[in-house]
Amino acid sequence: MDHYFTNNQKLKSNINVLNKNIRGKEYLFYTDNGVFSKSALDFGTKLLIEALPFEKMQGTVLDMGCGYGPIGLSIKNETTCEVDMVDINLRALHLAKMNAKKNKLDVNIFESDAYTNIRHKYNYIITNPPIRAGKKKVYEILRGANNYLNENGELWFVLRKDQGAKTTVRDIGDIYTVKTIVKDKGYFVFCATKRGKSVDIA
Repeated sequence: MDHYFTNNQKLKSNINVLNKNIRGKEYLFYTDNGVFSKSALDFGTKLLIEALPFEKMQGTVLDMGCGYGPIGLSIKNETTCEVDMVDINLRALHLAKMNAKKNKLDVNIFESDAYTNIRHKYNYIITNPPIRAGKKKVYEILRGANNYLNENGELWFVLRKDQGAKTTVRDIGDIYTVKTIVKDKGYFVFCATKRGKSVDIA
């Protein structure tokens, strides 16, 4: 079965337009078949964006698995950060570029299967990991971020409790200190920093 963290060039296109208010800012997003959450901004992504410390963010940001771009574009719109946005899904990348242009935001958007095309380190790596792609891919993204974060860099991610949030945090605790930033409706937003042990989910 195909999922959004893949490429299916045969899938019929059906462009959809979303008008969204994120953190008090208005955005227009183009979405399409074959991309994550095409009909609405999903709750987990919205919760993650709202939890990010925009007021203190600076330097470089990687939006890993960017989809049509709400995370990276909202960061660029509200901070001075240099933002890279990557995905394996070519349709998602095309939409992200359309959305960057429509919202007049200057970001770098390119193809990468997890970190295969990443060439430098970041102050922040942000992701709503592709659960449907499987545990191996999710762990590749979360654990792999350790190699692409600056010394004091932060990995921010969102997971649902029923998708194994507690187990995942425990399993990455050998390389990160993980803090629970917010929890709502079974979703948890985490911030992980290099080296240390994870904390239990309350």
